[in-house]
Amino acid sequence: MRATNFVGWLGVALVTLAGSFWAFWGIIEAFHEGWCKPLLWMRLLQTAAYLSPAMFFCGFAVIGIRWPRAGAALFTLLGITITTLIVNDQSRISLAIVLCLTALPVLVGCLFLWGRPKPKKAAYLVALGIPVLTLIVSGAEPVIRVSTRVDDGDRGERFVKGQGVALLWAPAGPGWSREGGVSWSDAKERVRYLTKDGMSLAKEPQDLWRLPTREEVVCSLTRGNRNAGGTWDKALEQPRYERKPDKESPLWDSFAPLIYLWTAEEADEKRAWIVVYHGGVYAKPKAVGSPSFGFRAVRE
Repeated sequence: MRATNFVGWLGVALVTLAGSFWAFWGIIEAFHEGWCKPLLWMRLLQTAAYLSPAMFFCGFAVIGIRWPRAGAALFTLLGITITTLIVNDQSRISLAIVLCLTALPVLVGCLFLWGRPKPKKAAYLVALGIPVLTLIVSGAEPVIRVSTRVDDGDRGERFVKGQGVALLWAPAGPGWSREGGVSWSDAKERVRYLTKDGMSLAKEPQDLWRLPTREEVVCSLTRGNRNAGGTWDKALEQPRYERKPDKESPLWDSFAPLIYLWTAEEADEKRAWIVVYHGGVYAKPKAVGSPSFGFRAVRE
């Protein structure tokens, strides 16, 4: 009895850790790169998709505690499914990570099959309560932040002045890839052909617009409808802010997937610098073209 109780609680502990991790990751990412659909129900559905791994782990844990054989089968199937999806997606993930992603659910399934956590009410409380508590604590700040965002709906050309930087930012169109999916090289080339009004691309290079520098983006970011007080430390090559910026107008479309802006500066032969809406500055591969990566052209 003691052995089965220990094995059962070990299974509960592992699945609780997994569920809590995915609850933390899911809610953070849901409000970081997710929360961008035009309608509330679409944003809520998108958030549920980010939280689905946590929901699977918690749901399977309840089934495993109540019906051990069914729980074991579900966890084993989950491990196999994860591996299949990774292989079919041809993701560049090491074999060791793939094996871990497969082995963990299978191991948890075996623990539920052979173990019997007692008392069951306590097992249910741990397997569900801790991930839910993690979700609430981790999601408090993002919920407050996105609910107080400033978005005036103006997607036209904007004049943004702050921290010694004054620039015109391109309107929605070929000079502002609000949907992302643009590599650094494509962004550099596209801005050269942008017409003066920023609404079309000419057949010949115009060289009226350009990509902003890291410092220009940092100094132009806002929070709460006012400049975030960003400055660029050239010695340390890092930004400093009086308040943490957010995905707000006039620089950002809060209902578009774009959250990373390419800058004109290269980090090395294969990487260029990007600025995130929250003010972070990172070097990313130039070839990256996911929906969250894009650009917005500027001119004096």
